[in-house]
Amino acid sequence: MKYDVLVIGSGPGGYVAAIRAAQLGLKTGVVEKNELGGVCLNWGCIPTKSLLKSAQVYDYLQHASDYGIDVNGAVAPNFTAMVSRSRNVAEGMSKGIQFLFKKNKIEVIQGFGKLKNNTTVEVVSDDGNTTLVEASHIILATGARSRELPNLAQDGKKIIGYRKAMTLEKQPESMVVVGSGAIGSEFAHFYSTIGTRVTLVEYLPNIVPLEDEEVSKQLERSFKKSGMKVLTNASVESVDTSGEKCKVYITTKKGDEIIEADVVLSAVGITPNLENIGLEETGVMLENGKIKVDSYYRTSVAGVYAIGDIVHGPALAHVASAEGITCVEKIAGLNPAPLNYQNIPGCTYTHPEVASVGLTEKAARDAGHDIKIGKFPYSASGKASAAGQKDGFVKLIFDAKYGELLGAHLIGGNVTEMIAELVVSRNLETTGHELIKSIHPHPTMSEAIMEAAAAAYNEVIHL
Repeated sequence: MKYDVLVIGSGPGGYVAAIRAAQLGLKTGVVEKNELGGVCLNWGCIPTKSLLKSAQVYDYLQHASDYGIDVNGAVAPNFTAMVSRSRNVAEGMSKGIQFLFKKNKIEVIQGFGKLKNNTTVEVVSDDGNTTLVEASHIILATGARSRELPNLAQDGKKIIGYRKAMTLEKQPESMVVVGSGAIGSEFAHFYSTIGTRVTLVEYLPNIVPLEDEEVSKQLERSFKKSGMKVLTNASVESVDTSGEKCKVYITTKKGDEIIEADVVLSAVGITPNLENIGLEETGVMLENGKIKVDSYYRTSVAGVYAIGDIVHGPALAHVASAEGITCVEKIAGLNPAPLNYQNIPGCTYTHPEVASVGLTEKAARDAGHDIKIGKFPYSASGKASAAGQKDGFVKLIFDAKYGELLGAHLIGGNVTEMIAELVVSRNLETTGHELIKSIHPHPTMSEAIMEAAAAAYNEVIHL
């Protein structure tokens, strides 16, 4: 078998790269050892959002009377059915990738791929058969897995990673979630909403620590209001799994604490899948634990490229997809612009949702900017009040001299859908006044963007 482009891995970086390559007339193959769609589609982005939707529906039913609705009879979460729905959604999406591959005449080679040289990949199937595949261009898109800490060794039963958290046999009565990034916070929110007693432990001073501090504090308040226990400036020293329940030994600024829980979820980040894929044998250079690439994802070896979680940059599905498109367009002889890594949106699908792009307030000040800040609370939004989602705000940070939108930080209902407006605004170098004068429909939550911009320039109407 010989291809113009061969992609190892079919996650959101790999499958998108393959489809774009095929669209550009390149004969394309994909090597995949598991399900098409990779972790994101099968065990990450998509099935977790399915679980979170189930939790949201349950929460609505719990508060139906707030909306003038009487629910007769008991309302209870069916954990097994929630997990089953989540798996069915993921399976359907994976079949969608199969359809797209067939439509674009992309061939799939099932098995584990390993570089032999810069034009040859060895693929070992589950039954041990070996196939050599040749390609003019080889794109590594092998993704990442749950990171394990020595004091949090995952056994798949009492100490688990995100993958097992999606397919537990039964709902735990209690859970300790270690790490409050997007993965940890989303699972903490899901399990807490359906009735599990959740303790969220974060080593740093704020949960969702990459977000603006005001957003982090608001999410922490919302979590605590919902009944979740949140410990910041805290570290899990060890976990005793010898008994029926886990004993979690935690050090905090206020002293040591022991929490008993059925399950401990380790959500302390991810580790790139770089082992045994032929990097050492072919001389592909690493830098700080990831593959070193240029602006078009070329590695140190001619004809070999790398994208997604195995290269430096935000480990996000939409970033991997954009990198894959840029990479193959360059291979095809087009002239794509390199990605602007300063304009990458991030989303956390908790309740309330969190979305952001650009500099935080602290980062903007540390960079020496003279700034204007506009903030509009959801409590002043008619649509948010009507929806019963008054927790949250939109915060915009502008350069005082030029009006450039330096950063946007949103927390509240629908903000993961609203952030794209601000990504486009930054891409087009839109100023604060242009946002103010861009009429937003009423009543919508997106009006809060216009109002926040107006607040920065003392023109806000509804505050």
